[in-house]
Amino acid sequence: MEHSAAGPSGDLITRILQALDKSESIISSEAFPTATFVEVKAALDRLKSRDMVKYDTIERQEALLEPEGEEIAANGSHEARVFEAVRKAMEGLSVQELEKTIGDKNVVKVGQGKAFKEKWISKAKDGKLTAITDSIHDVTRDQLSTIKNTRTYPDAKVLADLKKRKLIRMQKVISFKIYKGTKFALEIPDEATDLTAEMIASGSWKTATFKPYNFKALGATQPAGALHPLNKVRHELRQIFFEMGFEEMSTNRFVESGFWNFDALFVPQQHPARDLQDTFYIADPPLADKPKPESADDKNDYDAYWKNTQAVHQDGKYGSIGYRYPWSGDEALRLVLRTHTTAVSANMLHKLAGVKGPDGRPPAARYFSIDRVFRNESVDATHLAEFHQVEGVIADYNLSMGELLEFMNIFFGKMGIGNLKYKPAYNPYTEPSMEIFSYHEGLGKLVEIGNSGMFRPEVLETLGLPKDMRVFGFGLSLERPTMIKYGISNIRELLGHKVDLSFVQNSPAVQFGAKA
Repeated sequence: MEHSAAGPSGDLITRILQALDKSESIISSEAFPTATFVEVKAALDRLKSRDMVKYDTIERQEALLEPEGEEIAANGSHEARVFEAVRKAMEGLSVQELEKTIGDKNVVKVGQGKAFKEKWISKAKDGKLTAITDSIHDVTRDQLSTIKNTRTYPDAKVLADLKKRKLIRMQKVISFKIYKGTKFALEIPDEATDLTAEMIASGSWKTATFKPYNFKALGATQPAGALHPLNKVRHELRQIFFEMGFEEMSTNRFVESGFWNFDALFVPQQHPARDLQDTFYIADPPLADKPKPESADDKNDYDAYWKNTQAVHQDGKYGSIGYRYPWSGDEALRLVLRTHTTAVSANMLHKLAGVKGPDGRPPAARYFSIDRVFRNESVDATHLAEFHQVEGVIADYNLSMGELLEFMNIFFGKMGIGNLKYKPAYNPYTEPSMEIFSYHEGLGKLVEIGNSGMFRPEVLETLGLPKDMRVFGFGLSLERPTMIKYGISNIRELLGHKVDLSFVQNSPAVQFGAKA
């Protein structure tokens, strides 16, 4: 029986009761061949709840012909068709002639081999195929014809072979053997669902039949909100940062000027990352305003910062020879969808330069952010045009590379990631720079999990920070640890229109340090 969403109909219930009245038991698939599985099941459950019927579920496998099996049942097996074509040709047929005669290369290819195996044909010295018997018995056609008529075959090995040859497919069929119940009747009695004031006043409640409560019925599923797995992992990462004394940066600006996104970070204006192929540019408005204070508390000299940024790029400053190219202010003010949250970090470090501690110098600080960034990339299983970047920066005096390595081990250790390996890398605004790797047990290899480095003096001194203040930064994506923790191999199943909402609703909260 086919499956359907239809509910129980009064007509089907009546037919079941009338058929059962004439017999001790009936088989649903025989008595009601046109009714669907769901219709019969719903009707039987309704009757069973009133003890009017009982039933047993019967499951069996039926064999159905595939399109190729239908063709063989109608026209004969491939080997039989090859034999008949060769037998009719008195002088035999070449393979090319056989293909032309039958008109189907697949029939010739499969049938030729089986006809040889059955010793129905042979190959003559001239290469032509000839028949070596006068008649044959097309067993395959007979088997498929039997299956077409009865939907089964007595020999299980035959069924397995035909299924392997993709001539048939097996389908599970469910039917019911139905018996009379203790309260069997030809009609369902009227049942009251509520005790009303009218029934009490008239006394009819004394003889009324009440529908029994079904205490086993499940309540309706209540819709509820659920955090996306990315937000669950984000929450855990935020707790790690707060535990380590970080302050969260405000990252609510998806659109940044090229100045903060590139120039402030010593990225030259000819750098490939600033091409249209890598960055999304905003057409309207065409240019941003020059950097300026956002509040009365910001005491930095932004005009001097603008000029120092131009100088360090164009002519060199603070011990650097610069890039030696004519720096363009208009290029720096082009608006972009930010390619990294380091643009926010640069702005925060510039504000830090204007803060004076008890000793008259900017105080040490730790900042982090987790937010969305945009890259003009081709979408595939591991890349999207937008993703989330996790970034942290630590500013303090006389920091060393060893302290950066120690911090990385502690930070990733809190995420349950150990055995870190480091590889030298290039970033325009950090030197030295390192890519961070860890061994992934599932993939059986080292995978990159982040990037890090010490900010260059050209960046820090241009921002206004003192010479002896060092800053190191690190970053990773939010998507990669989420995909690892939840066993996702395609990033499009994590973000976008292919996300399964049940996956979002049913995914447990992540716990770093625990086994995935």
